[in-house]
Amino acid sequence: MQPVIVSNRFILGIVAFSVSFGLSLVPKWDFSQAFFTAVITVIATYAAALFVDKRRRNYELLLLSSLRKRINEMEGLKSRLAREIEQLENNRGLLYAESKQIQNQIIECRNQRDSLHRDLGNFASQRKQIEAEVHNLKTAIYSLEQNQIELNTSLSTLVTEKRRLESNYHTHRAEITQLQAQISNLQQEKQELESSVTLLGRIKPQLEEKLYELRIAIQDLEVEKNKQNQILLDTSNEQENLAANIIYLQIQANERHTELQQLQNEISLLQQERDLLQNQVWELLQQTETFNQEPLTINTTEQESEFFPFSDILENLDKLEAENNTAKTLPEEWNIFLKQLPSHEIQVLKTIVEQDNPNPSIKKIAEANVTMPNLLIDSINECANDTIGELIIETNLEVPRIYSEHIINVRNIISLYENLMTRHVASN
Repeated sequence: MQPVIVSNRFILGIVAFSVSFGLSLVPKWDFSQAFFTAVITVIATYAAALFVDKRRRNYELLLLSSLRKRINEMEGLKSRLAREIEQLENNRGLLYAESKQIQNQIIECRNQRDSLHRDLGNFASQRKQIEAEVHNLKTAIYSLEQNQIELNTSLSTLVTEKRRLESNYHTHRAEITQLQAQISNLQQEKQELESSVTLLGRIKPQLEEKLYELRIAIQDLEVEKNKQNQILLDTSNEQENLAANIIYLQIQANERHTELQQLQNEISLLQQERDLLQNQVWELLQQTETFNQEPLTINTTEQESEFFPFSDILENLDKLEAENNTAKTLPEEWNIFLKQLPSHEIQVLKTIVEQDNPNPSIKKIAEANVTMPNLLIDSINECANDTIGELIIETNLEVPRIYSEHIINVRNIISLYENLMTRHVASN
């Protein structure tokens, strides 16, 4: 590299000297001045070349330092990538081990399922064998009964022969005793067979229960999801229906309220008229007493009830006011709880409040809605926890009970629901 630079600088000096010498010689043809300017030009050219080389070397040093930094950064990135690759390989190894464990668990589950299928097959074959044995025992019992019938017929014939042949009484009596002994033996054998049949009958339901439990355990896992989806659909439909009914009932309640106000106004007017009529009747009675000496015993209350039958109207008004008061006294969260409850869950609350042992009724309601009693009670408690913030049914006991602090609100809910349903039925 150095010889090339030296040769380039030498060529540059020759070119600068020759060009400067030629250019300064042409105007005046002064060789000394031309030579002097050429030397100055060569010196200036070499100075410029040295300055340029120095700048180029500084630039190359900066470039080298930047390249070294870049190389160091690349090496650091390479080391980080190597560490990350090692971590990924470790993670890959762990994931491979976990996948192997999961595959082993799947294989074990499959083996357990195959063993269950084999056990079911064995139970089915044993059941068929037991049924065949029971059928054989039944046929044997039937043949024994036929033999017993035949023996009974033979005994009847022997009795007739005994009556006819009194001379041969002792011989026939011995034969009869022998036959009775045989009959007793046959009866003992029959009892033994019946006991064996009962034992087989006791064993058979146990095996059937095991088979039934295994089938239920297999079917429950498949049916539970469908049941839950159906229950969700039913509850959503019932909630929509209840929301529509509640809106309709609120409209009717407003109409009833307006009717009640109208009735109260009419009753006030009628009461004023009744007071006037009572005053007039009282004046007439006083006048009649002055004309008649005998005292007249008139039951004013009966006459008033005959002339003014307001008791039915007042009872209806009292009922409407009681319903409005129960709806007003019921808290807002309990109203929300009532709107979210379906009809069968309200029936469950009613049975728990009204009956001492509500378990059979709850079981019937659960069977009618394709669910279980525990699930019904849990759903009611979940809905109460979401709306009220507390559980309302105590499930730790054998018989479910409403907590004492919630019993009044639950009874108000039940009464309000029954009134709404009766109004809905009457309107339909």
